[in-house]
Amino acid sequence: MAAHGTLSPPPLLSTLMQQGNVALFLDFDGTLVGIADRPDAICVSDKLSRQLEQLAARMAGRLAVVSGRSLDDLATYLGAPAIYRAGSHGAAMVGPDQAMIGTPPDPVPAEIVAALARFAAEQNLHLETKSHGVAVHYRSHPGRQAVTEEFTASLAREAGLEIQSGKFVVELVRPGGGKAGAVQALMQQGVFSGAMPVFIGDDITDEDGFAASLALGGFGIAVGERVSALAHYHLNSIRDVHEWLNL
Repeated sequence: MAAHGTLSPPPLLSTLMQQGNVALFLDFDGTLVGIADRPDAICVSDKLSRQLEQLAARMAGRLAVVSGRSLDDLATYLGAPAIYRAGSHGAAMVGPDQAMIGTPPDPVPAEIVAALARFAAEQNLHLETKSHGVAVHYRSHPGRQAVTEEFTASLAREAGLEIQSGKFVVELVRPGGGKAGAVQALMQQGVFSGAMPVFIGDDITDEDGFAASLALGGFGIAVGERVSALAHYHLNSIRDVHEWLNL
């Protein structure tokens, strides 16, 4: 694994673009906006949506926000910008014309959501229900990580679900998701074809995006303090991400 201190900043985006077509895949929380104690407590600039549209225009459309949040939740903070967006770790995707890409998976079974809701209430943790998943956030009680992971693993085995783990959060999703799948699917869209993928993210789930980008001739950029196994470059903060993107 590569510690953030051993990774250098990436080449300038303008330099990469001079060398060939580049496709950008951007995580949301912890990469474009700051992380809050609760997912609904984030602060998002009202300029961000327009800035992303302008960046997409500079990239000839080859830009996508790839988030663990559902598309509906992303829309709460970004509206419906004319860019590609992948929500629920890539389970649901839309294009700049707002048309769905592919077929989203079924929601998590209601009985599993109910069981996880009871657990979250008992442990005084925050439950987040999504269109294609359900998550428990333990940022307010980090000492409850082990019991949370044990309980969600049991539910996952029972229901044939997969687990997505992130910073102080565990999420249950249908099999076949993941940010790698989002990168792979979007790179098959005409506008992305033949470009070099660059994935920027701060969390464990972004490693899948790094891996997919690497396999397709690109690389990942890790953000913040977390040690990354697969990133080639590192940016210290969200501010550095915005500066590198020239937002």
